[in-house]
Amino acid sequence: MDVAAKNKIKKTELRSENPDPVDIHVGARLRMRRNLVGLSQEQLGKSLGLTFQQIQKYERGINRMGSSRLFQIAKTLSIPVSYFFEDLPSTLGATAQQGFAESGQEPLEGGSASEHQSDYDILRRRETLELIRAYYRIQDSKQRRKVYELIRSMSDEG
Repeated sequence: MDVAAKNKIKKTELRSENPDPVDIHVGARLRMRRNLVGLSQEQLGKSLGLTFQQIQKYERGINRMGSSRLFQIAKTLSIPVSYFFEDLPSTLGATAQQGFAESGQEPLEGGSASEHQSDYDILRRRETLELIRAYYRIQDSKQRRKVYELIRSMSDEG
């Protein structure tokens, strides 16, 4: 067997059938930001010189983004690269750093991933993104504040 065939076998052995959870998280953050900005997959792809299918694969975590691509996307969406890794569940971070932490060591932030998961899920919903977009389209800051106060008063009733 030649070297190229051996390398191909090694790559397929390292790659699992399912996307890496970190790639899925980064893709979800990409989708959330793209929706907040109001871009379609096609529009974002065109601005990056990619097809909408490539954007779709990034968002699903099927295709892994290299550092230069991640930087290019962050620049296009006007966010820091670190945005893609915010709210990364601690369980994912722990598996990525296995062997470096002593057993029983507390996480730095003190919170568990499950505490933040429900907020994270809410932020990923289309309804939430549309509400945020509509809210920021209100030009008059006093009117926007009144809408905010109305929603707060309705949610505090329970």
